[in-house]
Amino acid sequence: MRTMMRSVAFALFGAACACGGGSNSTPATPTPTPSASGSQSGATISIVRTAGPQSFTPSPATVAEGGVVTWKNNDGVTHHIVMNDGSLDTGDIAPGASSRALALATNGGNYHCTIHPTMVGSINASTGAPPPCQGVYCSSSK
Repeated sequence: MRTMMRSVAFALFGAACACGGGSNSTPATPTPTPSASGSQSGATISIVRTAGPQSFTPSPATVAEGGVVTWKNNDGVTHHIVMNDGSLDTGDIAPGASSRALALATNGGNYHCTIHPTMVGSINASTGAPPPCQGVYCSSSK
């Protein structure tokens, strides 16, 4: 009887611990890792400085459609990245912080910082620097 009570107690304790809440809980969204092939299922793009087409690295980044993209702000000021077609929006990214992992809904394209519209980059571009941002998504609202 005593052995059975210990087993029940351990089972209840294990079930309570498995529900999360402790410092050992697993994050809801794992950090994407590049695949071994030339194409990546996910990528982290570093924001390095306000420098036009050289503001991001890598640029162009290679990410498969449906893969995830994360921006890491290695600059000293806040940035807010959006795809030029509006399909992806990071929200504000503070210095030293990263955006949440966002699924790439399209086969790539150009993006920019809404706070600094001259900061431009691209995902899955074939060659060369991306064109400057144009249109409604380029207005600086901050």
